[in-house]
Amino acid sequence: MEVQFTQEQEAQLAQIARRDGKADVGQLLKDAALRLLDEDARFRAAVLEGKAYADRGEFIEEEEMDARFEAMLRS
Repeated sequence: MEVQFTQEQEAQLAQIARRDGKADVGQLLKDAALRLLDEDARFRAAVLEGKAYADRGEFIEEEEMDARFEAMLRS
């Protein structure tokens, strides 16, 4: 797989990699992609869980949902 970046973007990525102690930009990008895949899987699982609750008629009040959503964003 190939991804194209501008020279400025490559320089920014290299700076981030150095700051984070990564061996190279490739490792930085691989780690970021793996985090994206993990987050996507967790999000999809949460949506399916919520759908299962709704299918069973189990709902929560809006205030509780807002609190849960805020907590999820902070984690």
